[in-house]
Formats: sequence, structure tokens, C-alpha cells
Amino acid sequence: MPLALVTGATGGIGLVISGLLAERKHDLVLVARRAAELERIAESLRTTHGITVHTIASDLGTVGAAESLADALAARGLAVDVLVNNAGIGQYGRYVETDAAQEAQMVQLNVVALTTLTKRLLPGMVQRRRGRVLNVASTAAFFPGPLMAVYYATKAYVLSLSEALSEETAGTGVTVTALCPGPTATGFQAESGMQTSRLLKLSSMLPVEEVARQGVLGMLAGRRVVVPGVMNKGMVAMRRLVPTALQLKLVKIAQG
Repeated sequence: MPLALVTGATGGIGLVISGLLAERKHDLVLVARRAAELERIAESLRTTHGITVHTIASDLGTVGAAESLADALAARGLAVDVLVNNAGIGQYGRYVETDAAQEAQMVQLNVVALTTLTKRLLPGMVQRRRGRVLNVASTAAFFPGPLMAVYYATKAYVLSLSEALSEETAGTGVTVTALCPGPTATGFQAESGMQTSRLLKLSSMLPVEEVARQGVLGMLAGRRVVVPGVMNKGMVAMRRLVPTALQLKLVKIAQG
């Protein structure tokens, strides 16, 4: 069975992707901060799908955690065929007022951990000439993001890296996909402090099950970028017709 590693596996998109891969008879390595919750989910997947599920409790928002995770995989002799970099956090507010420590953690998790895990695991996939990488970005990756400036910037990095690696790995048997959901029915909005954002009132959030399903199907098909939802696709396409100065104002109004 192929082995898939999923970060942020205890909730939201990561949890659903774990279940979808289990249905497709992938063995799993589930990674998140809460060990007890990880084990509960793992046991349910083992029982339901008859697969092997490993759990590694790790806070990837801390310096060195991604390297330690990769070392732990190597120590266990686990060769990962599918890497799902899903773990991520956001922060809402004006840049001059937001918490610097939380932003540093966001960059560590959204950018550094994702880059480190991909750097450590992708070479083995290329050497074996098989593998899939799914990096969870956002429609935020396509725009500048007043009132969530650092979060938008981290997701732009994820999209850019994913597209570049997709081209670099062409013809190797390995594909790299960026999943770019818009507002999705998870706990992300509350955790990032977006409850007052106008964007949530204006947007029709897609079910997390649909976002995860499209991400997995796109990854398995080797697509470079997946944007779930007709409205989200339209918004991303329309950005080419809107000057950056106007994009800035529209995003600020939507986020305000």
C-alpha cells in the first residue's frame, strides 16, 4: 500500500483528506499537536479501512519540528509516497497591531515546515519515480491581503513554490499540486480571529468534504493547481482584469 503523510490531520481539510486516502487504501502517517486525538482518529481509520496508521504528535509551528519529524520517519524506515502539507494558521488584523510572535509562528508553520518536509521527502519520491505532493494554499495566494497581510503572503509562497516544483518534477513520476480553497466550513475562521470579517458574511462557504475531495482528486490526477468552487474559480480568473491598486482596496473592504 502507498504511504501518505498528512499534517494538521485532526481537523478540517486534513482530517477529511486522511479519510479519503484511507478509503483508497493508503497507509497513513498522521501528524498534529494533540497525541490523544491523533490516536483516536488513527484507531477509527484502522478499524474502518484495515490500513496501517502511524501517529506522530508534533507542533510544526516550532523551530526544528519539521526536521525532527523527517528524522523520525527515517528512523522508523517509513518511505512516504504521498505528502499532504495541510497544517497552517492565520491571523486577522492590521499589521501594526497584530502579534509578532504569532506571525513568526505562522511563517514557521505555513512556510518553513512545509518547505522543510517537502525538501526532505521529495528527493526519495523522485528517486523511486513515484509520488504525490499536495500543498494546501488558498485563494488568498492570488491576491495581496490587507488585514491578513502575513497570512496572504505565506499562501502566495506556497502557491509559487508548488507551481515551480510541479515543473521541476515533470517527467519524474512525481507530481506537485497546490490546493487553493476559498472560505471553507472549518474552524479556521474562528481560530484566526476573522469572526467580524465582512468576507465571511459575503461568502458562501464550501463544505470541507467537497474541498478535500477536489484536492485529493486533483492531486491523484497530477493537476498543478486546484481551486474548488465556481465562485472561487471566477474570482481567481477575474483578478487578471483588475489592477493591483483596486485589488488592494477590494480585499481590504471585504476583510474589514
